[in-house]
Amino acid sequence: MIPHFSFTEILLILLVILLLFGAGKLPEIGKSLGEGLRNFKRALSGEEEKIKEVKGEEVKKEEKV
Repeated sequence: MIPHFSFTEILLILLVILLLFGAGKLPEIGKSLGEGLRNFKRALSGEEEKIKEVKGEEVKKEEKV
């Protein structure tokens, strides 16, 4: 179940993050988080392509029999 946060709660969380890491580190953290998500998406799409290839090979093998 996804929790629903109010605007005040989100603002408080962002303030705590700002205090913990400081304003100078936030762009660096955001950049690394974005790169991580991008790499994760690439890995997922690569796995989907592999699955499609394997399924295609299985169909071809079944047609030969």
